[in-house]
Amino acid sequence: MKKTMFISLLTTSLMASSAFAADNNWEKEASDAWIDGKAEATLLFNGELNNFDINTDVKNGTVILTGEVEHAVDKKLAQELVLGIDGVKNVENKLMVVDMSDEKTSGQHQAETSTFTDAKIATVIKSRFLFDSDIDGTDIDVDVERGVVTLSGDVDTDAERQLAVQIAKNADDVKSVKSRLTLDKDA
Repeated sequence: MKKTMFISLLTTSLMASSAFAADNNWEKEASDAWIDGKAEATLLFNGELNNFDINTDVKNGTVILTGEVEHAVDKKLAQELVLGIDGVKNVENKLMVVDMSDEKTSGQHQAETSTFTDAKIATVIKSRFLFDSDIDGTDIDVDVERGVVTLSGDVDTDAERQLAVQIAKNADDVKSVKSRLTLDKDA
């Protein structure tokens, strides 16, 4: 009788743990699917990237980017945008940069790259502001010229101003940051 009761108890616990593992696996898959959809949407709504050439796959919170981009800065931008999504633990950036330099003269290419890099820097910083819950990114303007970032607009606290400047300084390809941020007296 005790042996039968023990086997029944053991069987019940194994079934319960299997059901829990199945539920836990379902939650991970649902989370990965949500992250994948959010990553696709984030890349789609970014006007600087051709998201049709970028593929995303998600496994256990790690986003894998594959496909082709035209510039190294596109590769970095895609990674930064995806890193800012809630639930993303890591990004494996396997994007390939397609070299277009043979089609342009060196001077034209450098000028276009500088302008393009400035646009990417502005997009990355603005995206980081919008994803950060401690900054009201809609009130901060980001202008970039030759790697020099100028922040202007209103912030609620000095801490928010310092955070905004530090986020801008941490972005790739930024040479310096000028803050014209003012404290909102109504806050």
